[in-house]
Amino acid sequence: MKIYTKTGDSGETSLFGGGRVPKHHLRVEAYGTIDEVNSHLGLARAAGPSQQGDLWLEKAQNQLFHLGSDLATPLDAKTDRVARMTEQDIAWLENTIDRMSDELAPLHNFILPGGAQAAAHLQVARAVCRRAERLITALGNSEEISEHAMPYVNRLSDWLFTLARYENTKAGVSESKWRLR
Repeated sequence: MKIYTKTGDSGETSLFGGGRVPKHHLRVEAYGTIDEVNSHLGLARAAGPSQQGDLWLEKAQNQLFHLGSDLATPLDAKTDRVARMTEQDIAWLENTIDRMSDELAPLHNFILPGGAQAAAHLQVARAVCRRAERLITALGNSEEISEHAMPYVNRLSDWLFTLARYENTKAGVSESKWRLR
């Protein structure tokens, strides 16, 4: 099987479950940005996070493929092969945030992104996730999307922030506080 199909040469792409849209379509922007988040998680994993952090990142990467599939498939698509986001996916993020938070110092200030290499990559992923959140919100205002997509990505940005703090703690790197002028 060849990797190139030439079907997108005219500036359109196929949605999962049928239909074609321009490559700049809001739906494509949304799931493309989720793919970008996932790639940043790959960078974070390559940077050598803690063993536990790496396991959590692998699970999140798989969930992001589900989210991309969910966003790439209109709700009225004639397919049963799509992985829609679930309440359990959101609950896993929340439970993991709680578990990490139990090991972190309370946060009383804004902190600057950075620290250990894995943590810095996670902060970039968080910022890209916030962009994805804005795009998914816009998509949800123009088309119907699955009910758990938006809550998942909203929770994911919190999870990424907390995981960055967790990785800095595990690496013994202190956080830099934002200083008001």
